[in-house]
Amino acid sequence: MSPLFGSDPWWIVLIKVVGVFVLLLTWTIFEVWFERRVLGKMQNRKGPIMNGPFGLGQALGDGVKLLFKEDFRPARTDAIVFTLAPMLTAVAAFSAWAVIPLGGEVQMFGVTTRLQVTDLPVGALVVVAIAGVGFYGFVLAGWASSGTYSLLGSMRATAQVISYEIAMGLSFVAVFMVAGSMSTSLIVEAQQQPLVLFGATIPLPSWYALPLLPSFVIYFISMFGETNRQPFDMPECESELVSGHITDYSGFRYALFFLAEYINMITVSAVVTTLFLGGYGAPWPLNGTVVDQGWWGLLWFMLKVQVLLFVFSWVRAAVPRVRYDQLMDLGWKVLIPANLLWITMLALGRGSAIHGWWDSPFFIGTAAVLLLVVLGAIWFSGKEEPADQDDLTFVDEHGDFDAFAGGYPVPPMPGQKLVTTVFASTADDEREPVGAAAPRRATPNTNGADA
Repeated sequence: MSPLFGSDPWWIVLIKVVGVFVLLLTWTIFEVWFERRVLGKMQNRKGPIMNGPFGLGQALGDGVKLLFKEDFRPARTDAIVFTLAPMLTAVAAFSAWAVIPLGGEVQMFGVTTRLQVTDLPVGALVVVAIAGVGFYGFVLAGWASSGTYSLLGSMRATAQVISYEIAMGLSFVAVFMVAGSMSTSLIVEAQQQPLVLFGATIPLPSWYALPLLPSFVIYFISMFGETNRQPFDMPECESELVSGHITDYSGFRYALFFLAEYINMITVSAVVTTLFLGGYGAPWPLNGTVVDQGWWGLLWFMLKVQVLLFVFSWVRAAVPRVRYDQLMDLGWKVLIPANLLWITMLALGRGSAIHGWWDSPFFIGTAAVLLLVVLGAIWFSGKEEPADQDDLTFVDEHGDFDAFAGGYPVPPMPGQKLVTTVFASTADDEREPVGAAAPRRATPNTNGADA
């Protein structure tokens, strides 16, 4: 950790804190406008264009409207917890930026300092811990609202965050192993060194996105689950008439949740920039030049984060929402096992290189056998056996699947056979099944004939 941390005058620390606060508020207003413009272009519509130049005043107008809107609280809610929940989420969203490096060493009013509020030996873990605390606000919001929709939304958010924070945290482990530190500033500095690949030194910055590609991809997918964004928008679904855990919120308290959502998007983008994309370092071929020093680092950092925010908007416009079971399967059955396997392989690779294990034929043979076993397990686990007829739901005595037996269309499970039934009308206009050779008829005509 740099010796500059902890030696700043109090007024420099205050300037940093206020600067980060203002930067996040301004960035959030810009991101709301930017996302609407991107969605408008991708969906062949204009987006905000009326208020201010290029529609820049639209996001500001939305914020002012929420501030002056009636702050309504339904009856039978816990007043203290109902008010505390959005504040907890918003405070956690701002607090995570205390350990994120925005730039390197700069001169600020004659004082040499770093564009980072502070750093800790476990700074990267602090970001994960603060993010977890922020989601307590979602749980408290659903519980304090005393409404079924809000409570179910908060439960969905809790299950989703637990699943994807595990995958996200495991992605950090590979970075810690390679960088040899959990400090965010030291991780960025480690990525400024020349890239060493297969024993050869390449004059490129050793950003961890390439050598740690599996961790980068898993973290990138987990970002959408962590921030409840499409295609993982489960707690607060745009297609529903309710808004999940914030169904009963309005006015300023709703604005805090809205603000925290966009700040969390910026936060996870800043974390992936710090851990995998070289942080504030300039890209090749500008690395090591005059534009890779001082205040230039803030520019490179913001450009990288903004590119990732564009991807958030891109995915929202292009990818449909998944089902909840698909969301859970991806987290628990794909991302977490793949991350554990990758960390194990990385640890064995680094350990073998340090201790010279590859010089032993026995170790090479054992590693080859283990690799074949793992590949075989993955291959056979992907093959699903047909379900037994005894385990099928909505099945008649012939073993056929009736999608409408439960009163609502249900897709057949693997191994089930969809049965189609034709109905004939009786004299008193009641339908009776007469066979399974033709598609099911919806309603009969009034004259007694089939529709």
